[in-house]
Amino acid sequence: MFGAALTVFGVTFFIWLGFWQLGRAEQKQALLDQYATAQQTQVEITTQNAANLPRYQRATVSGRFDPAHQILLDNMPSHAGQPGYRVLTPFGTSAGWLLVDRGWLPMGSTRTQLPDISVGNDERTITGTIDELPRAGIQLATPPVDPKTPWPRVLSFPERPALEQQLGRPLIAGLLLLDASQPDGYERVWEAHLGFMPERHIGYAVQWFAFAVAAVILFVITSFRTRKATDESPR
Repeated sequence: MFGAALTVFGVTFFIWLGFWQLGRAEQKQALLDQYATAQQTQVEITTQNAANLPRYQRATVSGRFDPAHQILLDNMPSHAGQPGYRVLTPFGTSAGWLLVDRGWLPMGSTRTQLPDISVGNDERTITGTIDELPRAGIQLATPPVDPKTPWPRVLSFPERPALEQQLGRPLIAGLLLLDASQPDGYERVWEAHLGFMPERHIGYAVQWFAFAVAAVILFVITSFRTRKATDESPR
């Protein structure tokens, strides 16, 4: 009886994990589709649409960088896993202040050695892709920063209210990933932030379903052998 209950629990759990992985695959595919669709058109950021631009929308905007108040996003490894920063620079536009992600830079030999991220504040038009601020797997409260802390400031997974407080100005939601073809940027390999691709989740789903089938087969074989041994035992 215990073996049967354990098998039912295990099979149910494995099947649930399988369908959960299939759901994750659907979510990732939806993000890929969203990315592909949004990249097909380019819009100008205006006062009317700034708050409603979808994620991954290609966009263009005119304004000026604020080189005096820049942010280095900490805990941002490169695609090769090298530790470093992503450079966020405020960009003043007619629609408001927008954070522009100018790309990735490696960390110096020590944490006190910050990279040179100077940029001009001349009037310019830039293009990029709308995205969200990076989020940690486990979001912790952003620690307070002394207003006397010099710029650029190193922050780890800040949220928009904390950034607005430090910059002393409201920000347009999200940020603009600066196109790799644009000047005054660093390493930029932009893509939909998926983690695992849909195919990986489907592969995991197949494994969980296989475990469920194996559990049933193992239970049947074990039950058959137990019954056979019982029938053959002397009475």
